Amino acid sequence: MIDLSIVVPVFEEAESLPELARAIRAACDGAGYRFEVWLIDDGSRDASWEVIQALHEEDPRFAGVRLRRNYGKSAALALGFERARGRYVVTLDADLQDDPAEIPGLIDRLEEGYDLVSGWKQKRQDPLSKTIPSRFFNFVTRKISGIPLHDFNCGLKAYRQEVVKSVRVYGELHRYIPMLARWEGFDRITEQPVCHHPRRYGHTKFGLERFIRGFLDLLTVLFLTRFAIRPMHFFGTLGTLSFLGGFVVSLWLTIDKLVYGRYLSDRPLLLLGALLLLLGAQLFLTGLLGEMIIRPRMERTSSYHVCAAIEPGVPQET
Repeated sequence: MIDLSIVVPVFEEAESLPELARAIRAACDGAGYRFEVWLIDDGSRDASWEVIQALHEEDPRFAGVRLRRNYGKSAALALGFERARGRYVVTLDADLQDDPAEIPGLIDRLEEGYDLVSGWKQKRQDPLSKTIPSRFFNFVTRKISGIPLHDFNCGLKAYRQEVVKSVRVYGELHRYIPMLARWEGFDRITEQPVCHHPRRYGHTKFGLERFIRGFLDLLTVLFLTRFAIRPMHFFGTLGTLSFLGGFVVSLWLTIDKLVYGRYLSDRPLLLLGALLLLLGAQLFLTGLLGEMIIRPRMERTSSYHVCAAIEPGVPQET
């Protein structure tokens, strides 16, 4: 009988963990939650695991898992989601920039009927080298995904248990959990302004390269959520457009040759038309191969998830 599971990815945050634990206890005990905390040590090389062990000895509600090496935040979250037993699940970072005092407010929004509540760091305590690219990244993601969130990458989020048990997080897809959740049918998504503190211990583990990887992951998520079970719709559409473009160019050059007698050997359009025809055929064949690859898997598994059902009963005699 657990109300709340808190999942905290940890990577070399030994200094901040004791204070984080005190803040979590103060917030959750004050709200009367029956809670557990999963501290996922993602291959730290400092004393983080020893601190986690000490926290468990002090309070058994704090549990931990130590990974053999640094697998990344997505792997740590996936492991925490797998072990979470609470009715609600909250994630936050271990660097104390996320405030555990915000947890009751996020849970209140879930109890209003939302499936996922994402924190929104309206006043970020980060340098411009992080805030400006992050705003651009969030703007593009918001427009492409259609989900009205201002801060997709905020570590402070709250979920219903069925959400975290349904999404599959791997690679670096933790930034796009709202998109993955929406694809699984959990479309009641909102955001809550949260307090953001400056980092007091250690240093950031992310560089500017994460934005490049973030946009590549965005393309991956868009393809997986929209065309994973219908690749022909994606490759076939592109192939058809390319083939039609090549056909129009080739038809124009044919008319130009037959009617006006112009030479085609020195016409760049001839190469363009041939290239478009060849590219269109390849894309179309790629779509067919994709359909052939996923067909056996789709015959073994369903492409839908049932969230509720009403079984027929025997009519009562009157």
